[in-house]
Amino acid sequence: MASPIPRGLKQVLQKGPNDIVILSSLRTAVTRAKKGGFKDAYPEELLANVLRATLKANPNLDPALIDDVTIGSVLQELGGAKAGRMAQIHAGFPHSVSFNTINRQCSSGLAAITAVGYGIRAGALNVGVGGGMEHMTRNYGSRAIPTVLWPELKESYSQDAQDCIMPMGLTSENVAERYGITRADQDAFAAASHAKASAAQKAGRFDSEIVPVTTKFYDPENPDAPPKEITVTQDDGIRHNISAEKMGTLKPAFKPDGASTAGNSSQVSDGAAAALLMRRSTAEELGLSGSIKGRWVATAVAGCAPDEMGVGPAVAIPKLLQQVGLTVPDVGVWEINEAFASQALYSVRKLGIDEAKVNPNGGAIAIGHPLGATGARQLADLLPELERSGQDIGVVSMCIGTGMGMAGMFVRE
Repeated sequence: MASPIPRGLKQVLQKGPNDIVILSSLRTAVTRAKKGGFKDAYPEELLANVLRATLKANPNLDPALIDDVTIGSVLQELGGAKAGRMAQIHAGFPHSVSFNTINRQCSSGLAAITAVGYGIRAGALNVGVGGGMEHMTRNYGSRAIPTVLWPELKESYSQDAQDCIMPMGLTSENVAERYGITRADQDAFAAASHAKASAAQKAGRFDSEIVPVTTKFYDPENPDAPPKEITVTQDDGIRHNISAEKMGTLKPAFKPDGASTAGNSSQVSDGAAAALLMRRSTAEELGLSGSIKGRWVATAVAGCAPDEMGVGPAVAIPKLLQQVGLTVPDVGVWEINEAFASQALYSVRKLGIDEAKVNPNGGAIAIGHPLGATGARQLADLLPELERSGQDIGVVSMCIGTGMGMAGMFVRE
């Protein structure tokens, strides 16, 4: 039986048998594309490790009871469908468990979790896994992200339509120019992201959510040597000693007089993440209610102009809050994807969000942005932070290429 979306703080916090609860939310480390620990790995390898860890984290759940697995994937061949099914079977899921991929660009991981949540809410599923995978080392490039239309299309398409393939860096510059986000502010925001992530990593805050992955690694200094076997346990893009002043020395990356740089933009990355969801009544029937970490409340998606796609969170978050009857101050922790410092700052300021509540353990500028996995990675970061900070309500949000935003609300158990 479908459960309605709660409205108001009391309703959002109230527990019920139809709640869509989360029993585990795990991720791999996020590593730098072409340089980091996963550069020689494969997307299905990363996903298989996360899916296997999901089963291991829930040993009292018969895997055959999982109705469906939905994984966000943006750049892989065939949409990652074959790679994902390979990973699922290799991880130990029975053949009877179905699999699909979903692509809503940078929100694909959150979209996958949401699809599972909606399936449970509608009564089509009892138990499902949602997550994401991306290996940008192998799949990122001009074939996946074109920047020029065929001449016959360019002649007939409107400028708005053509803007859907505008390089993301130029959309960042548009946001900065149109809404007065200065280079200094962007650099300060980026440096703070690294500082927060550095402190979190050193304090071990990511340890419980990261699945160790043993993989092969070819030494770039000695390409003829056989690969080494390494075990990757930590995000490797965090700059532990970066400052806003050092950020300020970097050259603009997308236009000569621009403000977006390699330092104040998200990192191109490799990684995977997954969450196990089910109906609360199912968890109780299976004796698993003691393992509940949190629950999914609602998700909203909204569109915006393609040439300033970065404002997406600023249009999606109000829609989400209206759905559930809450306001900005009701949210204790915000995980807003840092595609670019310009758009993250704009969204935070536009909505009047307390910056102290935003990405308290750093964001994609420091940790990285493996496109299809990011939304699920944010959830894996959010749930432990809600518990650590004693906050009840968290929101995951991001901008989406071609002009959209998505936002999902989660509550600590």
